[in-house]
Amino acid sequence: MHAGGRPGPDDDGETLIELIIAVAIMGITVIAIIGGVGTAILMSDIHRKQATAGAYVRSYAEAVQTYEGAPGNFDASTSPGALQAAVDFAVPKGFAATVKSPVRCWTGAAFGACLAGSTVQQITLNVASTDSRASESLVVVVRKP
Repeated sequence: MHAGGRPGPDDDGETLIELIIAVAIMGITVIAIIGGVGTAILMSDIHRKQATAGAYVRSYAEAVQTYEGAPGNFDASTSPGALQAAVDFAVPKGFAATVKSPVRCWTGAAFGACLAGSTVQQITLNVASTDSRASESLVVVVRKP
């Protein structure tokens, strides 16, 4: 350092351009990190809701099989809405459980329209989050006891 506190020719500091570029690079880095964390949180929420919907649709299927398997409850003409109302299944908060239409019956060669005397039903159950981020469906085949 030179006497008098004056910088000499070998005391180069940062220029304003260098500082602006450094701040811009740090800003871009921070924005990228925040975006990555936000995406990770969103995907975690979606995966958690899908796992929850999958567990609940299996519980719903068990409730439907238990109901339909009880003596006197199997009815090939049951509408999806009536079946959903009759089955005792508590839907968790933030999810909706539905029976997709139509309930189909085994006709001897394939599943089709339900006729009187049908003994096998194919029921499609769905549990979806109310924010439409996750949905799980399950096809259940129930045989008349």
